[in-house]
Formats: sequence, C-alpha cells, structure tokens
Amino acid sequence: MAGRNRITAFSSLLQVGLLLLLSAGLGGRPLDKCLNNKSCQPQRPPVVLIPGDLGNQLEAKLDKPSVVHYICYKKTDTFFTLWLNLELLVPVAIDCWIDNIRLIYNSTTHTTLSPPGVDIRVPGFGQTYSVEYLDPNKRSVGMYFFTIVQALVEWGYTRDDDVRGAPYDWRKAPNENKKYFLALQQMIEEMAEKAGGPVVLIAHSMGNMYTLYFLNQQPQAWKDRYIKAFVSLGPPWAGVAKTLRVVTSGDNNRIPVISPLKIRSQQRSAVSTTWLFPYAHSWPADKVLVQTPTTNYTVRDYKRFFSDIGFEDGWLMRQDTEPLVADLTPPGVAVHCLYGSGVPTSETFQYSDKFPDVEPTVVFGDGDGTVNLRSATQCRRWIGRQKQPVTLLELPGNEHVNMLLNFTTVAYIKTVLFSP
Repeated sequence: MAGRNRITAFSSLLQVGLLLLLSAGLGGRPLDKCLNNKSCQPQRPPVVLIPGDLGNQLEAKLDKPSVVHYICYKKTDTFFTLWLNLELLVPVAIDCWIDNIRLIYNSTTHTTLSPPGVDIRVPGFGQTYSVEYLDPNKRSVGMYFFTIVQALVEWGYTRDDDVRGAPYDWRKAPNENKKYFLALQQMIEEMAEKAGGPVVLIAHSMGNMYTLYFLNQQPQAWKDRYIKAFVSLGPPWAGVAKTLRVVTSGDNNRIPVISPLKIRSQQRSAVSTTWLFPYAHSWPADKVLVQTPTTNYTVRDYKRFFSDIGFEDGWLMRQDTEPLVADLTPPGVAVHCLYGSGVPTSETFQYSDKFPDVEPTVVFGDGDGTVNLRSATQCRRWIGRQKQPVTLLELPGNEHVNMLLNFTTVAYIKTVLFSP
C-alpha cells in the first residue's frame, strides 16, 4: 500500500462547501440537461483520484515546546514537506520526523491529535501534484499516480480541471476525516455539473476503503446522478496481514538505515494501521497470523494480542474503526476491481521468545506483495447484491504499487472512461 500515519490548507474550502451542501441538500444541484431532457454524457467523464495509505504528501509547521534531539527544528515560519521527505528519513533526523508525524490517541474521546506545536496539513486537495509524486522533488522513488495522470492528459484531460486528486490525512480512519468527505462530495458535484455527466472514481489500496465508506454514506439517487464507475486498484477489502507485523515489531520496508523498532512507535500511532487488520468476515478463524513459542494469534485474538505487545490503545483503535466498512455493504455503483497476484505476500509472522521486540520469520502466501489475495477479491461478493455490474480483473505478477504503472491497468482505465 502506498506503510502509515489537522487539515488547514483547505479549511476555507470546506467551510464554503458545507454551506453549499446545506443550502443545496444532499441531492446536489441538477446536471445540465440535453434537448431530450436526459443528462448529457460527456465525451470524457471527470476523474477523481483517491490515494492509499502513505499515498499523498503531508506538510507540517512547527512551534513546539520541546524537541527530542538538539538537531530537530523547534519552530518553523512556514510549512515544509513532512511526507515524503527523504532528507528526514536518515539516522538521527528520523527521530525528529517520528516525533512530528506521530499521533496521540485520546482513549476518552476516541480521537487523535498531533503533538503539541505540530500543525499538519494536506496540500493539493483538488489538484493532482500531491498524488502524482509523494516527493515534491519528483524523484522516481516517490512516483505514484503520475503514469495514470499523464495517460489521462494524453487522452485529452487537463490536470486540476477534469482530473483531480483527493488527498487526505492517511494516518486516520474515515471516522476522523468527516470534513474530507464533505469536500470530496462537493468536488464531485462541481466536476459532474461542469462536465454535464457523472464522475469516475479511481482509488488505490486503502483509498478503496475510504471510497467504499464515502459511497455507503450517500443516497442511491446521489450515486446514480454523480458516479459513473468506481475503479478499484489493489483493494484491501478484508485487511492485510502485514499490519500485524507493523504494530508488533515495526516495518522499515527494507530500508536498512531505519530501525523497525524505532519507527514502530509512529506506525502504532496511525489509527489506519489497526483499521487495516485482517477481518473475520474473510479470514479463517483458525488462521494463525502471529505465532510465538507460547501463543498463536488469530482474528479472534486481537484483544489479547494488543495486551501482550503492550499496546492496549490498539484494541481501542480497532474497536473504533472496525465497524466502518466491516459489513462490506455494496457501493451501489459500477465497480471495476483490479488486483495483483502471484507475488509473495506475508500472511503469518513467527516470533522467537523475544517477541515483540525482534524481527519475525515470515510465511508467505499469494497476493500483490502487500494485499493478500483473499482480501483483494472480496469485491466478488457484491456480484448479484447490487444492480450495477461488478467486474474483477486479475493482474498476475503485478506488485501493489507497480500496478499503477502497468500498461494493462492504464489501458483498462481507458476502456472504463470511454465506454458508453
């Protein structure tokens, strides 16, 4: 998934959007009509890109009462790139980064906040730059939606006009991003009305969970009016086993200069991590996800698991977020579900008696290297449960992020966009 972790840049937009939504009602404004009194279908339906976990830039401004190391900035006059900023992901400097990007969970209010003096914002809502490249310097390591956006441009689309990004604070789950969904709804309505036809949503990874949650909140009449299709890339509908390793012993994504145990505290603080734990609706009750010399942990053992690793807040976070899309209610729009297979994907973690402060032995299964196959294919359950079509396309050998660069993926998106 594109690993983990208050929005001010577009707060005025959200306030205006809320006023517009309240005055216009949930149904939104009517689309322009053709002469036959039917909604006009644009030659190119507008496109909204919804990124996954870690899938868009984050910026920070500091005015902190204290810092964890003398080299860390205590105060900045302007916002700077927090994610992805490769200069901060090096020894010592990463301590500053972890302290800035972490969240603090309040077990009474069941909400999270940034540390004192840390102001986090999501740049580029309604634009594509913050989802095309995670690194503002456009290094290839941070390339994300660029290939898809560039293809759209070659087909006649215009960045920030009829193709837009919908970045969000991916450290949080949907229950803490309500303003985001108001802004997303307003943007979709505006794009559809301008184009004279409904919008295509393209989501990747955890962005699919966000999109499903959003669509489940909308009346069917709204979806019929404003959404042409939902293209789902690498969806973790049933969660991913990898998240258990992340909260147990940390995951440095094979970056040797970063200690998994050091980054673990930040990864645990991201509520979206526990939200993506495997779900009982799809994972066998006897499937061992974490194994130690004394205990086997399955989807039924999360409360004990969190207690045993000394992360009791994790259980509360899971309870806060598990119901959000756990029933996998059909989205009520045409769905195109593309998923990778044939790439070794972690599904069980075996720990020594030094659990949880040690690297595990990994047992692999099928998937795209991040999302387990059993999770990605759960969109199949919507077939026959909604009137709109549900199409699945397996992408053999496609890795989780690389599928965004894949010719087959891009070509398939073109057929969705330009089909009747």
